[in-house]
Amino acid sequence: MTGTSPDPGALSGIDTSVAHTARIWNYWLGGKDYYEIDRLVGDQIKRLYPGILHYGRADRVFLGRAVRHLATETGIRQFLDIGTGLPTHDNIHEVAQRVHPSCRVVYVDNDPLVHVHANALLTSSSEGATAYLDADLRDPADILERAAATLDLSRPTALTLLGVVIFIEGDDAAYNVVRHLMDALPSGSHLVLSHTITSPTMPDVDEAVAYWNRHGTPRLTQRTPRQISRFFDGMELLEPGIVSCSRWRPEATPWGDPEEVAIYGAVARKP
Repeated sequence: MTGTSPDPGALSGIDTSVAHTARIWNYWLGGKDYYEIDRLVGDQIKRLYPGILHYGRADRVFLGRAVRHLATETGIRQFLDIGTGLPTHDNIHEVAQRVHPSCRVVYVDNDPLVHVHANALLTSSSEGATAYLDADLRDPADILERAAATLDLSRPTALTLLGVVIFIEGDDAAYNVVRHLMDALPSGSHLVLSHTITSPTMPDVDEAVAYWNRHGTPRLTQRTPRQISRFFDGMELLEPGIVSCSRWRPEATPWGDPEEVAIYGAVARKP
């Protein structure tokens, strides 16, 4: 590992011979918690799709904007974040608790390296709370049961799924997982979701994804914007709807709309 290595025993469940998405994102975003295989695969993906760094940053900025909006404008004080990834700048609890210190956040991931670094996600304000669950998105019942130790799931909650549903193969399986989670949350809850797209205008993205699926883990599934819209069925989409993450309520500039990236996102309210 390029940074300060944790205790070797804590890393016993980590396969350093195969690239992993959380570590590659850490490399792309300028972190230190990755291995040589992650750098090699990450560099090849950058060659195939040079826009990947804009993609990653746009997804992160989208998350911050969505969390700030929910904490500021809708009164959301609870967040369930599944597919957290390695800690980075402006984690959800840091953004939300700057708005209201009482916000509570449960982070969920099943990557052993994220588990090792989870203490960085547990720096809550004294008025709020954070918790970390080592759990799998494909078992939503387990996540909901354990998250209830920190969150009051009878109150409106924001479910954040940033770039994680792509790892569920099969459309029906992916839609059912998101529906299971949202069905358990009350009216006034929100879904924040981003997803890698496939588009005839972005053939280099398809090539990069194919390379990733040959060399990395877990495999990912692209979906069209139309397919992504099904995750929000029955909910009220906030403006501007399902768009490139770079174009979800960006700050105004003299240069017009930001460039599109191959990850789309939206925020929706459960009626």
